[in-house]
Amino acid sequence: MPQPRIIIVGAGFGGLAAAKALGKSPAEIILIDRANHHLFQPLLYQVATSVLAPSQIATPIRGIFRKQKNTIVILGEVTGVDKERKRVFVSDADRQNVPISYDYLILATGSTHSYFGRNEFEQFAPGLKSLADAEAARNKILQAFELAEAEDDPGRHRDLLTFILVGAGPTGVEMAGALAVLVRTSLKSEFRRIDPASARIVLVDMAPRVLGPFSEDLSKAAKAHLERLGVEVRLGHSVDKIDADGIVVAGDRIASKTVIWTAGVAPSPAGKWLNAETDRAGRVRIQKDLTVPGHAEIFVVGDTASLDENGKPLPGVAQVALQQGRYAGKLIRSRIVGGPTPKPFKYFDKGTMAVVGKGFAVLQTGKIRVSGFSAWLTWAAVHLQFLATSSLRLTVFLQWIWTYITGQRGSRLIVNHHGTDKGTRSAEATLGAAAANK
Repeated sequence: MPQPRIIIVGAGFGGLAAAKALGKSPAEIILIDRANHHLFQPLLYQVATSVLAPSQIATPIRGIFRKQKNTIVILGEVTGVDKERKRVFVSDADRQNVPISYDYLILATGSTHSYFGRNEFEQFAPGLKSLADAEAARNKILQAFELAEAEDDPGRHRDLLTFILVGAGPTGVEMAGALAVLVRTSLKSEFRRIDPASARIVLVDMAPRVLGPFSEDLSKAAKAHLERLGVEVRLGHSVDKIDADGIVVAGDRIASKTVIWTAGVAPSPAGKWLNAETDRAGRVRIQKDLTVPGHAEIFVVGDTASLDENGKPLPGVAQVALQQGRYAGKLIRSRIVGGPTPKPFKYFDKGTMAVVGKGFAVLQTGKIRVSGFSAWLTWAAVHLQFLATSSLRLTVFLQWIWTYITGQRGSRLIVNHHGTDKGTRSAEATLGAAAANK
């Protein structure tokens, strides 16, 4: 009798947890992802601000499952699901929409950027969801200082050295804090014609406070610490316009050549693939056992899923995806081997954290509210724990210690993946103009 086939789409936190939970199951597991690596997204901002190298927050998927003999890894993009005939369609560089059949399907397809209907902003304000996004942000930030150093007109330094982050959730706050530390410590003594500490960092959000999911006292503590780091926090107004020269917020133009979108997220198109009921954000509404209504063989987990507990939808955080992926894997295994059916899924909230610059974080779990250095130590320990391999935990720990003591960053490289880019050409043009004026 052939073994059942389980297809897992997505190797993020949910997909990885599901695959590991099925490791000893008498089944064929096929894990499909567009990238060949598992990415630890909570630390993407540290790649963007040169604290860590890309290889320190990503692990090849095949390496993770090298000892799990029942798991096949496929590099490809799922483009659709035929839930009646139990097939997914996969495309790669050579083939398009190849059907692969399944007995069980776990969709852990994550999320992407949401511009709240203003998709024209994307061209000028890229988001931060992948390694490529983080490297592009790092390139742009570092190039801004190089261009300012080469610029002969001091009047242009302000525009080049103004960095705008749109969205004051955890990503925006963590990015703003890390960027403030970068410009005031690591870069401070390395330029001669400009003062990196003069850089202007602006955090913008239409919400009335930063870190909306946190308690008001922790939100105030985070905002106060950002302002001590020199971050300009502008709240209560939406962004009216973003273009190549900056943004317009509340009728006020802020000139900038570096705008990064750290606001909303949108789920994958899994709801459209399944033709299933979705919430207003487009996430698939699932049952208490994480299955799609009417299809007990289809599970949806993580950012793609919508499940209410205590009258509120579960947040789109890594812990939810991890616990849901693990639950889906255990439930499928129990069905295959004829074991007892697990109780309905129940999320265990281990708390929420955000780091705000060097040695300061906010932590909220139950009725516990903590901010400062102790929260930062807890944040560091938790993030190290959830990195995919022990080698990453060691290298990241050592890099954090080194950066904390010396201020030196792990990877301050401008990498032009497609030859000389516009930033380099602009620098050459600036130098040429300066030479001509002498």
